[in-house]
Amino acid sequence: MKIGFIGLGNVGGKLAGSLLRNKVDLSVYDINKEALTKLSNKGARVVSSPKQLSEKVDCIITCLPSPKISAEVLESKEGILNGIGSNKIWLEMSTTNEKEVLRLGRLIQGKGSKILDCPVSGGCHRADTGNISIFAGGDYDVFKLVLPYLSFMGRRILHTGRLGSASILKVMTNYLASVNLVSLGEALTVCKLAGLDMKTTYKAIKISSGNSFVNETETQVILSGSYDVNFTMDLVLKDIGIFNSFSEELKAPLEISPLLIKIFQEGRDKYGPEAWSTMIVKRLEDACNINFRAKGFPDQLVDDDPETLGYEIK
Repeated sequence: MKIGFIGLGNVGGKLAGSLLRNKVDLSVYDINKEALTKLSNKGARVVSSPKQLSEKVDCIITCLPSPKISAEVLESKEGILNGIGSNKIWLEMSTTNEKEVLRLGRLIQGKGSKILDCPVSGGCHRADTGNISIFAGGDYDVFKLVLPYLSFMGRRILHTGRLGSASILKVMTNYLASVNLVSLGEALTVCKLAGLDMKTTYKAIKISSGNSFVNETETQVILSGSYDVNFTMDLVLKDIGIFNSFSEELKAPLEISPLLIKIFQEGRDKYGPEAWSTMIVKRLEDACNINFRAKGFPDQLVDDDPETLGYEIK
């Protein structure tokens, strides 16, 4: 199967790299010429537009920053819809909302092709090694058809049900991770003000009932002072905003979600939209005139697990 990949950013470029490592016939497109050159040097074919890419491949993957950009890539004059034919597959790996996946999915289906929403979760460091997790919503037969290619990009792959279900679960997990990040900032603040060692605090959380994926990963770059998670304040606000809007549509009386948006809006206003999301804890560091620095923690996260072929979670 010939694969086309559109969107070679912090996550997409790494997912495309995993396909190339596994000798997939890959064509790529991005507005970033440097990203294109990087993948071209590894063996990818470069095309001039999403339209041209969709004409040349069997399966089109998009991994883009927002629902608006996904829509532009599909619906513009040089977009996917003007090049796609019948019996092709679109995998939407962007973090987006269910309504937009369903709307664009109908347009793809109108061309006689198929769609899955396939967002990823687990951090850029795991995308880099093919060990990230993948959710996939849509027809199970289509899922089985592309599973070999998903298994090159991710380790644990879950078919989540109907089209759009994966996108709901993705923004839900990002909401949970963001809540956890804010609560970790508060926990570290209290322990720092109490005079506790930050390295010891990290170890205590790690072996306790309070441990989490966010603590094991993002706390490390907070303690090192780099805050570098390859994920920005603006992207967090996009994801938790989608989750909150969906909750309002469902008339779910959430209490933490609106407060979380307010906290991240303040973080974005203070440190900028491109600031790393982990800098949300810096609000408390600055307010209390403290820092969470500790020796022995990395400036960047690295996935130490060996790259292995992915598999379906049953």
